Amino acid sequence: MKGREIGRLPALAMMAALLVSVGLLQSWNVALSILNLCLISAIMAIGVNIQWGYAGLFNVGIMGFAALGGLAVVLVSTPPVREAWSAGSGGLLAAAIVAGTGCLLAFVAHKRLPPGRTRTLSILAVLVVSYFLARWFFGPATDAVERIEPAKTGFLGGLGLPVILSWIIGGMLAGGAAWFIGKIALGLRSDYLAIATLGISEIIVAVLKGEDWLTRGVKNVVGLPRPVPYEVELQDRDWLKAFAESTNADLASLSSIIVKLTYCALFATVLAVVFVLSELALKSPWGRMMRAIRDNETAANAMGKDVTGRHLEVFVLGSIVVGLAGAMLTTLDGQMTPASYQPLRFTFLIWVMVIVGGSGNNWGAVLGGFLIWFLWVEAEPAGLFLMDFLTAWLDEDSGLRAHLIDSAAHMRLLTMGFLLILVLRFFPKGLIPER
Repeated sequence: MKGREIGRLPALAMMAALLVSVGLLQSWNVALSILNLCLISAIMAIGVNIQWGYAGLFNVGIMGFAALGGLAVVLVSTPPVREAWSAGSGGLLAAAIVAGTGCLLAFVAHKRLPPGRTRTLSILAVLVVSYFLARWFFGPATDAVERIEPAKTGFLGGLGLPVILSWIIGGMLAGGAAWFIGKIALGLRSDYLAIATLGISEIIVAVLKGEDWLTRGVKNVVGLPRPVPYEVELQDRDWLKAFAESTNADLASLSSIIVKLTYCALFATVLAVVFVLSELALKSPWGRMMRAIRDNETAANAMGKDVTGRHLEVFVLGSIVVGLAGAMLTTLDGQMTPASYQPLRFTFLIWVMVIVGGSGNNWGAVLGGFLIWFLWVEAEPAGLFLMDFLTAWLDEDSGLRAHLIDSAAHMRLLTMGFLLILVLRFFPKGLIPER
């Protein structure tokens, strides 16, 4: 393909230079923090690229799948609250049994009864009765759970398993939700699919905010287990103390850098595995089939390809990757905050990463993840420096100067918009387009 693009090596060199400049001008702690978030963003961008770049599926429910990944960290890695389990597990189990039985009876009625008014009314009656009966058990049980030390717990907790296992569970949970959503929505036209995925992601986040017994809601789950040692633990190690003394380095800063480097190694390993598997899939016969379906669904359908089935496959695969990245992000943050799942961060930014980097190209997704997140983080301090420089000739008590400096935070949105327009004008297929 002919057209404007930048090479992989210049792109990697550019990002390395930007991160090194942050380390030299600000601090290496800040640079490593940005690097870790760039790695997670690149993984999430690859997940969206699998859906859009491979198959042309317009999914704007990324936020919901990332939130399910974060939920998995809570359910898998946090220790169980035994008092809460004693107070409400019986009612919750009864509610689950009733709801499951109702769904099973509705399914049997759908299969056994002939189509018509009788079948419709029977299914509706079974679902309504099972819903109210399940709520009769569910309400008192959740109230009992949420009354157990609400300032500290007020939820069931998790299984107390290793936190890295929750990353895998997070991907599986997001993939399961994607399968359920895809069975309903993938037969819709692309714009209707976008509306459906956005609405379902908002429902997922609303449930996480409202169900305190599950995630503590807006009270947040803090102090999540980490796969790396704590800084305080490292500061007690003799070898680190000796190294800090020999290099005249600050012990607290040094321990923080080591923790961030450990996270970086973990995230880079996951990114490498996801990238290699995505490349192998893209270059396989399955990947060529997916691109053929993307380019002309009618022709692929005429050749006997199961278009909806293949769309479901790629939708689930991309969502698994997004859920994995969501679990990693929650682990890095050390807390589950449902209110932080905003479409601006978890949908708009990820789509900008894929578009700017180059849809259909995993190298482009990685570059977009690094570049966009770097600019998103650094646009505010850069804007503050710029506004301070441009208004240096004004008096300190000038209202115009104060207003411009206070508005520096909005440089993020201005930078994203300007960059997106610039790339679409001069690199319409992205910085590293699909070949």
